[in-house]
Amino acid sequence: MPAVFLKNRSLIRVSGSEVQSFLQNLITTDIAALSADEARPGALLTPQGKILFDFMIWRDGDGFVIETDDHQRDALIKRLTMYKLRAAIDLSPAGEGVTVSWENTNNGLADSRFTKAGVTLIRQPGEHGTDDLDAYDALRIANGIAVSGQDYALQDAFPHDVLMDFNGSLSFKKGCYVGQEVVSRMQHRGTARRRVVTVKAEVALPSSGTEITAAGKPVGALGSVVGKGGLAIVRIDRAGEAMAAHTPLLAGDTSVTLELPAWTGLTFPSTADEASA
Repeated sequence: MPAVFLKNRSLIRVSGSEVQSFLQNLITTDIAALSADEARPGALLTPQGKILFDFMIWRDGDGFVIETDDHQRDALIKRLTMYKLRAAIDLSPAGEGVTVSWENTNNGLADSRFTKAGVTLIRQPGEHGTDDLDAYDALRIANGIAVSGQDYALQDAFPHDVLMDFNGSLSFKKGCYVGQEVVSRMQHRGTARRRVVTVKAEVALPSSGTEITAAGKPVGALGSVVGKGGLAIVRIDRAGEAMAAHTPLLAGDTSVTLELPAWTGLTFPSTADEASA
């Protein structure tokens, strides 16, 4: 059973008599629908609808635990404290590091992003594995699951760019939260043009950040890379037109193929008219 310790993850416990309504009105995740045995992705957005913080969240007794990158933890606590005002909410650090495991998994919290992709992956606080981080990154890449820092920069991406409209991060029914109007407008107008794709090559891919081009024009840039596979956020209209015209797609000088994750049901538009439909 592969088990990888993610040492750069930090935990925040959020509790108090008003905790559920506080979080429900603030973050993208519908926590009222969150079951006791799952961890769901979520985000706190800017008022303009971009991802300010991203995280996983799960129930913990009468409160919740938020798992985020260690470099985000203190700033996220500070931002949540700013929003709580006089609400009966307590925020406190709750540990460092999370272990992810898959294949014949033990008890833990099912990561709903992987569940959507047909993979059972369990998250457990603390260190419970010694397998190499590349094994987990390769699994993420194969299933089109992007993470901030490696695949996109915070405050630079909309939730739709990183498939939050498909992976359980976004609620379109629970009502208002920060940035919700922008998210709803993108959803109802179908204006999302940037999407996470898996990138494959016959040889080892170049490094993260390498530009992907079609006929010399930029389409996107590589994010996470492990060997011959990687992730990228690309303009699917530009990529679709290039693919329909049999124009080679290049990451630097390396020929690549792009695929939208099958579990999303998304397809590349092949013409400008189709892209704007």
